[in-house]
Amino acid sequence: MGADEPGGKGPYSRKGPKPSSTPVEVADLARVEDRMSFLYFERCIVNQVDNAITVTDEEGTIRVPSAALSVLMLGPGTTVSHKAMCTIGESGATVIWVGERGVRMYAFGSPLTHSSLLLQRQAALVSNVRSRLAVAREMFQMRFPGEDVSGLTMQQLRGREGARVRRVYKKLSEETGVEWSWRSYDAEAFEDGTPINQALSAANVCLYGLAHAAIVALGCSPGLGFIHVGHERSFVYDVADLLKAEVSIPAAFKTVAAGVEDVGSRARRAVRDAVYDLGIMKRMTRDIKALLGEGDGPTPLAVDDAGDNHVGLWDERCGEVPAGKLYAEDGDGASVGKPYAADGGGVPGESET
Repeated sequence: MGADEPGGKGPYSRKGPKPSSTPVEVADLARVEDRMSFLYFERCIVNQVDNAITVTDEEGTIRVPSAALSVLMLGPGTTVSHKAMCTIGESGATVIWVGERGVRMYAFGSPLTHSSLLLQRQAALVSNVRSRLAVAREMFQMRFPGEDVSGLTMQQLRGREGARVRRVYKKLSEETGVEWSWRSYDAEAFEDGTPINQALSAANVCLYGLAHAAIVALGCSPGLGFIHVGHERSFVYDVADLLKAEVSIPAAFKTVAAGVEDVGSRARRAVRDAVYDLGIMKRMTRDIKALLGEGDGPTPLAVDDAGDNHVGLWDERCGEVPAGKLYAEDGDGASVGKPYAADGGGVPGESET
């Protein structure tokens, strides 16, 4: 089993309880803020039994309740079955393949909501210059509590953030005794980096995975960033940056200061502990909802409605009309909707004129 596998008794124990075989429904899944953070495994076989995944290596087999998992990190030498991926996907967990040369995120699970309201809000906010700037300023405000950034340009905000991060690196270097010069890494040559840069890369990867899981679980787009742009995980980097100075950077410096050999594995453990101790999953989901659910964006959204499970039809005048109706023009050319017959005369969301 990999260095970061769970141990002890409970749901991860090799003698843990056998889960039910009842099909997983979105309404039955744990909310992302109530889930475990992440688990890392390497050189093992991941399979599926009932509604749990099993992880097997030369030491034996353990069960993992996938419905309560946020991120599954699969390291070198891992084989995963199709059945396991189906179960993980249905549970809304994020899967990340982690290699010695860096991280590639090849798959993620289904959202824990059927609603697209937060996604629509995100797209509307990022497509308007004023609302996008307002959200970006709010993100920086979260990093600078007590400071007023409402009148700063993006260039000024970037400069202030850069100075803040340099202070964080310097402070932690002095506190831990770990020598620091600059951030330097090569995703294609992880082992060539200094111990602190290796630890930072490993720790940041964990934070990216958690942010990705929270974003996807809420039904938002990882690619529609407000500060970062042009990458499929731009919004992931936005959200993760809110917490780096508090989570991944301290974890990396403390790991290297401990003088361990496998800094990557130990850095992941340190991040996992910090995520649990600081309630990071709750904060991530709260911050994402706050950033997308409030402000002066062009489309209003009541965040409490984000879990609403319905399908509507877009209308250019009133925004939305009910689906599941047969729309036909009356004598004056107006569209009149009538419910579909109970014998299955149509499907929700399908319209005819």
